[in-house]
Amino acid sequence: MKSNRKIALVTGGAKRIGQAICKLLHESDIDIMIHYRHSADEAKKLKEDLNKIRKGSASIIQGDLVNTSILPNLVEETIKTYGRLDILINNASSYYPTEIGKMNEKNWNDLIGSNLKAPLFLSQLAANELIKTKGCIINITDTHIDKPKKNYIIYSIAKSGLATLTKSLAQELSPDVRVNAVAPGPVLWPENNEEFNDIYKQRVISQTLLKKLGRPEDVAMAVKFLVLDAPFITGHILAVDGGRSLSL
Repeated sequence: MKSNRKIALVTGGAKRIGQAICKLLHESDIDIMIHYRHSADEAKKLKEDLNKIRKGSASIIQGDLVNTSILPNLVEETIKTYGRLDILINNASSYYPTEIGKMNEKNWNDLIGSNLKAPLFLSQLAANELIKTKGCIINITDTHIDKPKKNYIIYSIAKSGLATLTKSLAQELSPDVRVNAVAPGPVLWPENNEEFNDIYKQRVISQTLLKKLGRPEDVAMAVKFLVLDAPFITGHILAVDGGRSLSL
């Protein structure tokens, strides 16, 4: 199933922000390889929905990105399926608190692995193909990278590292591959996190200059801009946070 369209590999693409990115890029005539870890049902449903719109335009691939031995397969299967790779979206992420006195090496391996290590090595594996296609990489980082959130030490380190990785890769892969990042703010509340009660949510929203919660589609539109409409932008981190970073 070779494609004449541009091809995007989106990690963590089955739901939430990743799903919004897949849908919007697909609307822009890009075919999608949807990576997922546990969200098999969501991935299969998204694949079916996108293929109803354009036959053969979406595929799925499973893997735990913390296990770096599976990373070559993501790139290889994408190229085997579509014949090329133009866009890598490093979206998959783990997120939970790690307080002083309670964090451990397992937390470190998981949070650094998903948020920083996997994007680095997946980008390295994709680099040669992206050079061929004059492609691009988009990393999804976090608006808190400059002012870390209390009790989220390891996550903050990982996302801050991802911001630096973005700039480093932009240098390393120039002039052939553009590398940028999107830093979301309050767009979606984390799943299964009791910290995010109604009082907390209202406080966060009040801290945005626009006084509202963003949408996954807002992040997806920023990704689409950097992929399709920004040929002279590389090494840039685009905040999509309603202005919250200015009030923190």
